[in-house]
Amino acid sequence: MTYKSRIGLIAVAAGAVLATLVAFLIYSNAVPAPMRVTEPISSIPAVDTEAFRHLQSVVLGSAATPGNRIDILENGEQIFEAKLTAIEQATQSITFETFEFWGEGIAVDFAEALANAAQRGVAVHAIIDYVGSVKANRETFRRMEDAGVDVVRWRQPSWYQLSRFNHRTHRKLLIVDGTIGFIGGANVADPWQGNPESGGYRDSHYRFEGPVVAHLQNSFMLNWIEARNQLLYSTTYLPELEAQGELGAKVVDSSPREGTQRIRLMLLLAVSGSRDSIRLATPYFYPDDLIMDALIDARERGVSVDLLLPTEGHYSTLVREASMNRWGKLLEAGVRIHEYQPSKYHGKLYIVDDYWIAIGSSNLDNRSFRLNDETNIVIMDRDLAATLRSMYERDLEQAKRYDLEAWQDRPLSKRLVGWLAMSIGWHL
Repeated sequence: MTYKSRIGLIAVAAGAVLATLVAFLIYSNAVPAPMRVTEPISSIPAVDTEAFRHLQSVVLGSAATPGNRIDILENGEQIFEAKLTAIEQATQSITFETFEFWGEGIAVDFAEALANAAQRGVAVHAIIDYVGSVKANRETFRRMEDAGVDVVRWRQPSWYQLSRFNHRTHRKLLIVDGTIGFIGGANVADPWQGNPESGGYRDSHYRFEGPVVAHLQNSFMLNWIEARNQLLYSTTYLPELEAQGELGAKVVDSSPREGTQRIRLMLLLAVSGSRDSIRLATPYFYPDDLIMDALIDARERGVSVDLLLPTEGHYSTLVREASMNRWGKLLEAGVRIHEYQPSKYHGKLYIVDDYWIAIGSSNLDNRSFRLNDETNIVIMDRDLAATLRSMYERDLEQAKRYDLEAWQDRPLSKRLVGWLAMSIGWHL
């Protein structure tokens, strides 16, 4: 190689390094830093006080909306029937958002129902996560699109948004005519069909009527605007809503784009404001150290803490073992961990002091708090809390307690798998 050639090669290499540094600096300055709480939260008012209600409203951005009613739907047999009935009765609009959407059963039923609605003149818009629907039959999407359903495959791979590919929508929303809203944990895929006795996943969903439905519609709009640059603002989607019940309900959205990790903050506030009991149910448990410490601090204050999780074999071995490697301090502090046995547990339910309730799509893990688009609803009501507590305790009757002795005796191979998975803990 000649001297001139070497000089040219060095110049090209130097230029590439410089371009990389410039691109990194531009990216670092253009992308907002996450506004994530990292310091422990203390001296929080009790969750059943007006002081806590005010604090929650200010910190999370809005007060609860009064005048709502709720129907609790358990397992696929109730959830899908209620949703499909609402779709079939729609006359104006349908907005639909989900993570998993696949299979030859219920996904096909939903695609057909949405297509039929579009064909009879209903405005139908669907956001379906790309990763969560990668197993879906292409004919399922073609049926909807040919009928006039406006379908978005959320975060479908493209060269200009590769950095956001890992940001999934995990929301499960259905809003019909702007007056009926569904939210919860169930995806639209065959494993959710039926009930635990027939092999279906154990899950819950919730049907709302009242002014809070407009806020659920807004949750859908957040992603629709990003995907289509279109605001669905007419009364077809946002009619004036009158009171339908007595419940106050507050929608809490979280998205990696805005960086506040609002649902994580929602949970931190409630755990820190607990005085008597914390009941958490989630299919995936891998929170960060601050939430783990908050649960241990609650135990030190004398608060009872129960975690309801799936049992072994009902979710990823890597996630389970990584999670389990961190259970020691919780178990030593007296946190009770229960593993649901009949089928995969997929419900998401948080109850604090038999008063504060959070329901929706978020799991209790870093992925939900940091990487996914999620929507939850917070309700503060003793009667509803008592109903949901009974449902929680019924599930506990079909769960097996996991104790400190079992944790200490687990084999070295599982510990090693867990330590390996923990290296990517921010993505679990």
